[in-house]
Amino acid sequence: MNQEYNAPDRDYYRNAEHTLRVSGSETLSAAPDQAIVTLGVITEDKDPQKAQQANSQAIANVIASLKSAGIPEEQLKTSDYRIDPQYDYIDGKELFKNYKVQHMIQAQTTDIEKIGSIIDTAVRSGANSITSIRFSLSNPEAYYNRALSLAIKKAYEKALSMARTIGISLNPIPNQVDEVSETTTPILFQTSTFSKMASTPIQPGELNITASVRVVYTY
Repeated sequence: MNQEYNAPDRDYYRNAEHTLRVSGSETLSAAPDQAIVTLGVITEDKDPQKAQQANSQAIANVIASLKSAGIPEEQLKTSDYRIDPQYDYIDGKELFKNYKVQHMIQAQTTDIEKIGSIIDTAVRSGANSITSIRFSLSNPEAYYNRALSLAIKKAYEKALSMARTIGISLNPIPNQVDEVSETTTPILFQTSTFSKMASTPIQPGELNITASVRVVYTY
């Protein structure tokens, strides 16, 4: 069987050979301006209705206290609700213990400095489970776009330095730009225990926003 053979385009090899491939990355740090606290109430009783009633009353008190602390109702939402039977295992046997009712809510706030007092308020009103505090930015795109621009500039500076070193003339307009990654790292506090302190100290720190690119230049 005869097969037609097409020779590779010489321009393809010439273009592929006359390229510089570089990468650029930039990380910006920013203070978070919003937070979501996940907290709630866990109650236990052999009678599921009693456990549920106690939980309903307690979570209602927690929600009321959070509203009084300045969190609007639209920024409070249930994230988890469950009723589970609990068992003890004695001598290899499964013995019923009680029912556990868990109702978790998410409270969102832009008043970062009051996170500690918000937690204290919830605990005083009956919250006995705090699972996480997640800090974030309300407008991460602005920081990311700035980081992306700086990453491209770094890639160009790197390519320009390489071109000068090997004595070639670099075309400043890139032939190809690929966005590699987008990283916004939230700060997450995880806790299974809490203390009824006068004031819970919470340090939000800063968030890191990273942008990376791969750029192809011709010469």
